[in-house]
Amino acid sequence: MPEGATPRHPARADTPARRPSTVVVHPGSDVRREAPVYDHAMSATEHPPASQGAPAGRSWRNAPPWVWTVLAWCAGLVFTFLVRVRLPGEDEPPVMAGVLIYRWDGITQLAIATALTVAGARRLDRSPLGGLGLLLAASVVATSSLSVGEIPLAQFLAVDVALYTVAASRPRRTGAVAVALALGVLAGYLTLRWLAGWGTGTSAELAVALTAVVAWLTGDSAHRSRLHAEQLRERSTAQAVTDERLRIARELHDMVAHSIGIVALQAGAARRVIDTQPERAREALGEVEATSRETLAGLRRMLGALREADRAAAAGRETVSGTPGLGEAVSGMPGLGEVDRLAAATTAAGVRVEVLRVGERRPLPQEIDLSAYRIVQEAVTNVVRHAGTAACRVTLHHRDDALSIEVVDDGRGGAPSDTGYGLLGMRERVGLLHGEFSAGPRPEGGFRVRARLPLPAAAR
Repeated sequence: MPEGATPRHPARADTPARRPSTVVVHPGSDVRREAPVYDHAMSATEHPPASQGAPAGRSWRNAPPWVWTVLAWCAGLVFTFLVRVRLPGEDEPPVMAGVLIYRWDGITQLAIATALTVAGARRLDRSPLGGLGLLLAASVVATSSLSVGEIPLAQFLAVDVALYTVAASRPRRTGAVAVALALGVLAGYLTLRWLAGWGTGTSAELAVALTAVVAWLTGDSAHRSRLHAEQLRERSTAQAVTDERLRIARELHDMVAHSIGIVALQAGAARRVIDTQPERAREALGEVEATSRETLAGLRRMLGALREADRAAAAGRETVSGTPGLGEAVSGMPGLGEVDRLAAATTAAGVRVEVLRVGERRPLPQEIDLSAYRIVQEAVTNVVRHAGTAACRVTLHHRDDALSIEVVDDGRGGAPSDTGYGLLGMRERVGLLHGEFSAGPRPEGGFRVRARLPLPAAAR
């Protein structure tokens, strides 16, 4: 019996056998990989990737369930004849042959039972209970030519395979009705023989009934396992989509909040000196224009990537297992190499930023480089908007196993709040990278933001 076999419609010639790729998102990482998923019903011209090691064409293990049902019936027929002949090493056949089995009417009954089996097996896909009924009728017809007191296990093998298939691929209620129908036929056969005064093989029939129950339980377990796997996949998909959207929200917040803060400072400075120092006002307005254009270009890049993702989804190139384009939407973002430029822009806006680097600088993974820059950017933005001071200091400490970030100012400080998006976004970024984060007023005055981002072994 093939494990996990489920009924399947034959693939149409105009229907591609390859399913859309599934996007896999690693928590805390910007890396996204596409894992192609292949359907069992793929055509002979489409093969899985070579890395999967699957043979070309359709494997016999992926045969449709009706084929396994017919094979089980044929195996039962062969066994039925084998146990009625004396095999090497035996003094006599294990089972005495009945009167009808080798006569034309007995052979005809077996042929009719075989035809019923094939018809029932092919019908399992469309009408599982109807197909099972034909299989049960076949077992009764075949048994009538064997001169035995019960339906033998050999004539019930096809029914067992069908019970597994129905329980594994259909709703649990359908599976329960199927096993009840099978047990009812076994009990009814014994009852009719008992009422007619004929001998009954009750013990042997109980063993056959036990195999039917085991087949149903095995199929029901496979059905529940598949449902559980689908629930986990849906849950993982929803979590991945939520994480990606939160990541984009953080990027938008960090990008826009810093730029708007700089624009506000420059516009305020220009307003104060426009009458007395028009040149200074002109420079400040130039900075406002440059910062606004840069922010607008960044937003256009991100929205363009998301729009491309929507087109890809509409074209059916992605499945519900992934959200296309969200990872690409935030690719190409700045890193710690842009900190000096950030400091210069903030200094030009009126808040002097001093950048100190400690330790040997080394290339960082993309997610750490981007998160470190965003933490510095958001901390400096908070200084500009809330600290009420003219200077702050950014310290980047490159250690062997981690990158430490500290942003301090001598402003008015105050108790940290987790309700704003700035501190919350920084804390989420650090948490996704399994780092440490703290933010709060300093005893000597001012405010301190501190983060420690551990480095993976490959980056040390």
